[in-house]
This record gives sequence, C-alpha cells and structure tokens, in this order.
Amino acid sequence: MVDSQYYLPNDIGISALDCSEAFRLLSPQEKMYAHYLSPFTFLKQQDFRYGGLAVLLQTSPESANIFVLLQRIFRKQTPAQLEQVATAAGLSSEEYQAFLVYAAGLYANMGNYKSFGDTKFIPNLPKDKLKALVWASQAFQEQPAEMEALWDSCSCLLYSLENRQKQLGLGDKGITTYFSGNCCLEDAELAQKFLDSKKLSAYNTRLFKKEDGGKTCYEVRLASAVQKDCAVDGECESCCGSFSFEDKEFTVKRGDYSPIMEKVCYYLEKAQAYAANENQRKMLEEYTRSFTLGSIEAHKEGSRYWIKDKGPIVESYIGFIESYRDPFGSRGEFEGFVAVVNKAMSERFAKLVSSAEVLLPELPWPQEFEKDTFLKPDFTSLDVLTFAGSGIPAGINIPNYDDIRQTEGFKNVSLGNVLAVAYATQKEKLTFLEEGDKDLFIKWKGPSFEVQVGLHELLGHGSGKLFVQDDKGKFNFDQSKVINPETGEPVSSWYRGSETWDSKFSTIASSYEECRAECVGLYLCLNKQVLSIFGHEGQDADDVVYINWLSMVRAGLLGLEFYTPDSKSWRQAHMQARFVILRVLLEAGEGLVGLEEVTGEDGKPDARITLDRSKIPTVGKNAIHRFLCKLQVINSTADVEGGRAVYDNYSTVSDTGAHNFLRLRETVLLRKEARKMFVQANTRISGDSVELVEYEGSAAGLIRSFTERFQDDAEQLESSLLELSKQDAPCWC
Repeated sequence: MVDSQYYLPNDIGISALDCSEAFRLLSPQEKMYAHYLSPFTFLKQQDFRYGGLAVLLQTSPESANIFVLLQRIFRKQTPAQLEQVATAAGLSSEEYQAFLVYAAGLYANMGNYKSFGDTKFIPNLPKDKLKALVWASQAFQEQPAEMEALWDSCSCLLYSLENRQKQLGLGDKGITTYFSGNCCLEDAELAQKFLDSKKLSAYNTRLFKKEDGGKTCYEVRLASAVQKDCAVDGECESCCGSFSFEDKEFTVKRGDYSPIMEKVCYYLEKAQAYAANENQRKMLEEYTRSFTLGSIEAHKEGSRYWIKDKGPIVESYIGFIESYRDPFGSRGEFEGFVAVVNKAMSERFAKLVSSAEVLLPELPWPQEFEKDTFLKPDFTSLDVLTFAGSGIPAGINIPNYDDIRQTEGFKNVSLGNVLAVAYATQKEKLTFLEEGDKDLFIKWKGPSFEVQVGLHELLGHGSGKLFVQDDKGKFNFDQSKVINPETGEPVSSWYRGSETWDSKFSTIASSYEECRAECVGLYLCLNKQVLSIFGHEGQDADDVVYINWLSMVRAGLLGLEFYTPDSKSWRQAHMQARFVILRVLLEAGEGLVGLEEVTGEDGKPDARITLDRSKIPTVGKNAIHRFLCKLQVINSTADVEGGRAVYDNYSTVSDTGAHNFLRLRETVLLRKEARKMFVQANTRISGDSVELVEYEGSAAGLIRSFTERFQDDAEQLESSLLELSKQDAPCWC
C-alpha cells in the first residue's frame, strides 16, 4: 500500500469557480480585454495560454512530459469516451476514476507535486493498468511510436517514490528544477551573493552548476524571449556575460523558457489594443519588455503603472511572483491572473483601507518601526476568471518588491469566488474539534476567514518598515535615535544596498512573513471597528473572533501534515506559520489553548484542540502582542541570526515536551482531508463578442477545461514543452 499522502483520493473535492455574474456585467470592450489578457496566463479562450506552462518546467523534470501525455490522450477522446476503452483494457471503475483524479490533479497543480505542501502525488492505480489504458487509447493507436517514447520518458518518474523524489527540496532533501541536481545550499548562498553584487534579482532566474577542467562554473539563466546575450533595446549595457566571483566562474545568459516567453509577449502586445487607459497600456508595454529581455527592472516599472491603475473593472497581474517553491526562497514561480471586480464586497475592503491609518498605530511596535507614510492601496474583491500557476490563493498582496512596497505602494486583492468554495466543509469531515464547536465553526468559518484575509493582506503584508542604508550611505531612519524595544539599545543592523527581505532571510523568508501577517490578522480582528466594517456586531462579532482564533490553532495542528521528519523541514510556508502561532499560544499557558491526544469513535488515534474564548482578549492578545513585536523588530533590523533562532525554535517538531508533535503528525495524516481543486472557465470569441464557457465541478470537467484551452496549435505547444524538457534533462542527474 502506498502512503495515502502520495495520491489523491477518488472523492477529492472539486469545485467550479463561478464568475458568470461578474463576467455578464462587463462591457464588450472589458470582455475583449479579459479575453486577450488570459493568454498571457494560460486559460484557453480562443488562443494559447502559454505563460503558466512554464510552471511545469519549474516543478519537476517529468511534469511537462506527463502533461503532454495527458493532453494527447484527452485531445483525442473525452473522459466519457475513454471510459469504455478503460473498461475494455481491464480497469475497474475505481481505477479509471483514480486516473481521472490524477490527471485533474496534474492540471490543477501544473505538475506532479502538490502546490500546497510540495509533496509528490502518483496515480492511485497499478502502473501496468495505466500503461494498458495508454496503449488502448486512440492517441496511441494513431501514433504508437511517439506515444511509447513519451511514456518511456516519464513513466518511471511518474510512479517513483524514492526518498528524494517524495517532495520538493534542494540537494538531498528533495527535487527542484530551480537548481541543477548537483547544487546544494552552499551553491544557492554563493549565487545569491553574486546576484546581489551585480544588482540582479533572482526572481526570474535558475541556477545550473557544472565542472569545467576542475573548476566550478555556474550558469544563471534569465527567463526571456530573446536569447541574445549582448545589450539589446532598453539596456545601456548587457547584464549577461561571464564574471569571476569568489574564485568561481559565473555566466549570465538569456533565453530560459524562450518559446513560452515569446508567446507571452505576443499576447501582451495584442492586449494593449483593449487597454482601458494609459496606465494599463504602459503596464503591458513594460511587462512585454520584461519577458522579452528577462528584465526584472522592466517588470518593476510595469508594477508601478499597475499600482497607479486604481479601481479597474478587469484586474490582472503577471510575472515570476511568489518564491514559496524555491527551496532557497528567492526565485519566483510564474503566476498570472485575470479577474473581475465584485463591487459589493469591494466596498467593505475600501472601508478597511480608509480605516488603515487609524488601525496601524494599534499594532504593537513603536512608531519608528512603521512606514513613514501609509500609501493607501486598491483593495478589491475579485472573481477569478483565469489564474495561472500551481495553485489559487484566497488573497494576494503584490508587488513583492520591497523598494516599491515601502515607498510607492501595493495592491491587495481578495479572491471572492475562491473563498466561496474553498473552505466550505461538512460537519462529519471536521476534525480535531469538540462537538460543541462544530456548528459554530461551519457557520462562521467563511465570514471569519474573510476578515482574516482582509487584515492579513492589507495590514499584515502592508505594514512595517525595513531599515535601509542605500548605496550612497543614506539611511531611511535616524540611527542615532531609534531604539530596539527588544534590547533597549540603539538599532545596530539594517539592510544595505540591494539587499532585500527575501535575499537576507532566504529559506525562512516566506513563512516568517506569512506568520507576521497572520499574527496581525489575529491581533486586529479583536478591534470592534474592524468587525463592524465587515458587518459583524454584538454576539456575532464575538463569534467571528472566536472562530477566527479557533481556525488558526486548528490550522496549526493540521500544519503537521506539511512537515517532513526525515529532513526536519517544512514544505508549506503558511502551514509552518500557523504551527508556529499554535506553539506561541500553547506557550502562553493559563488554559488558553488545550491540545490532547484521544482515541476516536473508530478506535484509532485522534486529537482534540480547545480554545478558552474568554481568555482571547487577555492571555491570547498579550501573547500575540509580544510575539508580533519581536517579529517586526527582527524584520525591520535585518536580524537574520535572531530571526532564525526564534523562528526555528517555534517551528521545531519533536516527540519531547508537553506535546508529542511527531506522534500528533501521524494522527493528522491518518485523518487528513485532501485539499480541493478548482475548475476554471474559458472564454471564446463568437463573432464580435466574447462568451464564457463553464464546466462542471468534477475531474472530467477540470480535464475538459484544460484540453479545450490548448486546441488550435497543440502540436507546436507540445513540441516546445518536450524540447525544453529534453534540453534540461541531463541537468537533473
């Protein structure tokens, strides 16, 4: 039997993201803009969605080949048509459903590793049965040699659960395609120093190491359409070339994902004709330059125009954005979305933005540790039309560039149609809660999470100052006067030159920042004004606070699923953050949080987590106050050593102490519920108008939505993916 964490169950939740009403209310021009923007993510409307396909190449060596194998099968036969073939090939109905679920999972995660948790998943049916189905398919009957070669190229890794291949990671800790297979942490650290010295961002790069005549050489690849390494339009001198650094040779080259980036640029140029204003047009222009040249500076410039584009009806963003899946924490996964504003919900977030300057002083750090000016951002609730990447979040705070966020601003979005379906659950599936809490939890989980997301994105990620000394020696704070509240001494450390939060804190940066934002949400949800903004008063408001805090401590326990004991590492930034918060609240004592191991009604190990709601405003608030202040001071002062000591301590999962978390992890795995997958709509042009094409919330519906995205030029698309995969294949050995 394969451990259940390595396959997707047949009854996994699959929900369609409903954006029909929001799309219906768009004008014809807005619909056309949304249509042409979506190709630069990946959703098939009439043209290709190339950009998000880069995620396949960013995930694992075999992901692109598996994707092409599935596309060729389902392009010839729909899931319903293939079912008869499967039966004749000897598959049971359960085995065929397992195949459909695997295919849906591959599409939803844009690879064969879970986007949330970075664990590999394999088909939950015997390899010989899957091979029999592939051989019996129409695609194989028409092109047997090509299909057999494709199967041979990926079938071993498709099923392999060797220790290193069970999860994403660097070196012997897992699989990554952000680095060649011979890279380790020391290589990543050296490369970061090199990039900092050249003032190059790691966001759109990958690192490849090789030995040449006994000398170690590194190749830094920039994602770009052009492959020329000389200076090109928009550059005074090329960032490419060969450089000696700390007795090592570094070469910077363009052209990573070149065919994909070329298509991205083509559709960005097409979308410019439908831009609603000059900010949108210039934004798209700069994005095109960024993906053409591999320039993060151009992407920053596009992001500046994006921030200035206030209150658009069709919202979008694209680029190498989140660094969660880079084991070193510096390289961004390709991501893009096109979404339509939900006006009613957006009004609440606008009120929260208006109250921000009153709420920020409530946070538990001295005024000097807060930004000099709060730059009021757009904060909208959006219904997702297209989201390209390995997974769809509930909320986003972008851009991620520290220098822009600190002095120019940012935007927040809450993805309303994701929230509507992502966290709905049935009472019988609610784990680790007392019976008396379950009805209240089901009633208020959605509304409380909406409050938490709003606070997390706006006042969590949007708060706090980073102390910086620029290249000219100028400080953005008065170093002679600012006192570190944790030590009582003057501030003695800060960011220098091109250093950023990600480059300094690297492997803990993402989770640490998510933890800080989650703590801000917990702390400020106690504010009556905040609750009133979201329409909660009296007893309802108290219940929202209770369920928000209860959700957090329960999530901390659930987070143990995403810890790997063998490597002592966490695979998911948010869940590590929530486990840290659980540890902090358990440490607060005084009966605030209870956690005990029990035996379930089925006779198997179980656990119960309780929260004394009467102590949330006192014991709970005080604990988060102290911890949040410490997190922000470390954040502001670039205290990497102190930050690692604090965060690693609370992240430790052991079998000693008051709670045996290693044993509790086994209980969590025993009773875990698989994360839901989402089916996205497509659009297509019909005459002079754009139509929305929707699909059922099922594995078959998810598969259809993908195969209908990539119809017009499928052979060229698949050829590009296979060629890119083949070129890099020797690098992973």
